[in-house]
Amino acid sequence: MKKLMLGNAAVARGAYEAGVRVVSSYPGTPSTEITENIVKYDDIYVEWAPNEKVAAEVAIGASIAGGRAMSCMKHVGLNVMADSVFTVSYTGVNGGLVLCVADDQGMHSSQNEQDSRHYAKASKIMMLEPSDSSECKKFTKQAYSLSEEFDTPVFLRLSTRVSHSQSLVEEEERTEQPLKDYEKNPQKYVMMPGNAIHRHVVVEERMKKLAEFAETTELNSVEDNGSEIGVIASGIAYMYAKEALGDRVNYLKLGMIYPLPEKLIQDFAAKCCKVYVIEELDPFIEEHCKAIGIDVIGKDAFTLLGEYTPSMIKEAVLGEAPAEFEAIEENIPIRPPVMCAGCPHRGVFYVLKKLGLTVSGDIGCYTLGAAAPLQSIDTTICMGASVSAAHGMSKVRGAEFNKKLVSVIGDSTFMHSGITGLVDIVYNKGNNTIIILDNSITGMTGHQDNPTTGYTIRKEPTKQVNLITLCKSIGIEHVTVADPFDVKLFERIVKEETERDEPSVIIAQRPCALLPNMRKTYTGHCTITDKCKKCKMCMKLGCPAISLDGDAVKIDTTQCNGCGLCVNVCPFEAIEQED
Repeated sequence: MKKLMLGNAAVARGAYEAGVRVVSSYPGTPSTEITENIVKYDDIYVEWAPNEKVAAEVAIGASIAGGRAMSCMKHVGLNVMADSVFTVSYTGVNGGLVLCVADDQGMHSSQNEQDSRHYAKASKIMMLEPSDSSECKKFTKQAYSLSEEFDTPVFLRLSTRVSHSQSLVEEEERTEQPLKDYEKNPQKYVMMPGNAIHRHVVVEERMKKLAEFAETTELNSVEDNGSEIGVIASGIAYMYAKEALGDRVNYLKLGMIYPLPEKLIQDFAAKCCKVYVIEELDPFIEEHCKAIGIDVIGKDAFTLLGEYTPSMIKEAVLGEAPAEFEAIEENIPIRPPVMCAGCPHRGVFYVLKKLGLTVSGDIGCYTLGAAAPLQSIDTTICMGASVSAAHGMSKVRGAEFNKKLVSVIGDSTFMHSGITGLVDIVYNKGNNTIIILDNSITGMTGHQDNPTTGYTIRKEPTKQVNLITLCKSIGIEHVTVADPFDVKLFERIVKEETERDEPSVIIAQRPCALLPNMRKTYTGHCTITDKCKKCKMCMKLGCPAISLDGDAVKIDTTQCNGCGLCVNVCPFEAIEQED
């Protein structure tokens, strides 16, 4: 039976049909839905790990023990798990091991544009790249066969458009894979120098076999349309090229993106007068082609930045300008990302801006605290960096600067990689103030549970990490829990904690406004009364429900959920909550 599926859902289906037993991941857009769809299959053990490094190691352990395993992440998550990945390239596998990495060309929800193909080359691990949902399922299943055939982990590279677009997928039955025998083999799996030296030899021999395989595999295919123009592409770039150019060019579609074939490319290019390499982000294929003596047109015609479009490709290859469209006379209103009405983080950033503090930020919904009108966050680097970077700021600028410095980090992000930074502060005698934004869920990626929520990915009750006990156990003497909507109390606490000569933690505790139980709590809306003095203090909150109508403030009751933060901020008691 054929069904329309997201690329991510198709990968999940492929894992199910391939007989995968264990999946461990950390949520990260655009990869999140792979693991969320795998939860639907009861035959697979699936979990959210605290971070990508842990997730990879769980999958590696399952593979060594004889079961097929998977770990899924976005491109920056691959940075976190890289330590494990580079070494498992040396050890190889027992049960098949597939690592799904989703790149985010265009930075729809990421802090950088990163081309994960370089990781395949650097770690000497095979990489496959599907171009639609059908191939997502097919390539996932093939990846497991290849993993076990060549004793290697396999990368499956996706992109935002492949992950989040739909096409037809044919469902098949699950093939149960018997557990492979587990045998004690320290020479293969204990990577101390004496063993690793010999395993490196194995890796290089494997690369030669994979290079030979790349020349003949059906994963790479030629479409000869009798044209003098050739196009080499893979993944979503191939789909764009097909839409733009149709049968007016020849295609070499590369489904196995690493290692790349040599003779196949040379033979393809020999039949064309001009060859274009169409690939998003870095000139990965282009540099390979030029290294083997093929004169191709790549980044001379295409940008290194962001996503491509069919019209862009059509103009670059055929010289045909895109079709003209009638312009809309009225300007379309700009709608930048904004924290939701009722977001618990809004009260935190309102206070931090009012106090004029330097704020070391992190990755999550709360990164929007950098946007107007809150404009509180000074830096955002990567997961967990808010804590470590603030420690560095404090050490270089001294105690007085530190009294105007705080870190903000979400509960899930703190579990991911904030704990070690806090240990560093305690161990090295820092005195930073850390604000953990505890909204009771992993918000930015779509409400996934984490070790602080008390539930597993399958919503089974489990042990809940107590943030107070955790912080005190590593040496934080002053841990305070506060509601960020009680702005007066929260402001007083922040002032007190930043004045301390020792490290402290403030847990800003209020659930995400979009959680089901909060929909029962927030049942009304707020209204402006005739007490309003038009001071516009409430406008400083940046709430999407509050706007100006001329000189007057108005509240859109269709957006307002009655959270009451504006009530607490108004100095004239001119805002009331109504059921």
